[in-house]
Amino acid sequence: MRATRLRIVRPIPKSTMNRLPELIDLYLAGPARLRAAIAGMTPEQLLARPIEGRWNTAEVIVHLSDFEPVLAERMKRIVALDNPSFFGADENDFLKHLAYDARDLEEELRTIELTRSQMARILRTLPESALNRQGLRNGEIPTTLEKILVGTIRHIDSHLPFIAEKRKAMGI
Repeated sequence: MRATRLRIVRPIPKSTMNRLPELIDLYLAGPARLRAAIAGMTPEQLLARPIEGRWNTAEVIVHLSDFEPVLAERMKRIVALDNPSFFGADENDFLKHLAYDARDLEEELRTIELTRSQMARILRTLPESALNRQGLRNGEIPTTLEKILVGTIRHIDSHLPFIAEKRKAMGI
């Protein structure tokens, strides 16, 4: 099952001399938005599959938790190394092989929060110019710290409509 991508364009600040602090604040706000999206859902509702062929809410949370450290690691590599390479991962392979049905959702939410807290602490030590540091996605496609940070900010937001869709289908 693959989650169809819906893009929510959050108001990401335009390039300014003080963009990094604003991006860090948005980055840190993501876990609270995720917690708000699932507030009041029972364990049964989190596991329900009200829309055939789509991930349940618990699977969405675990997916986000699995990719937070991956995205943070990419940012760390760009900060610490010159033009590092990093490679993608298939989210469906993670779903298939990483025991999504046996995971503790509170632990997964804390993983997201702790990963972002740790990475934000690192980001706050950097000069604004660090947003321009580059790495190579899939070993050849240039990308910047800024692009990965903005993409990570938007990752949770891109999944919130799926959670809302499930809530609506269940009448909650």
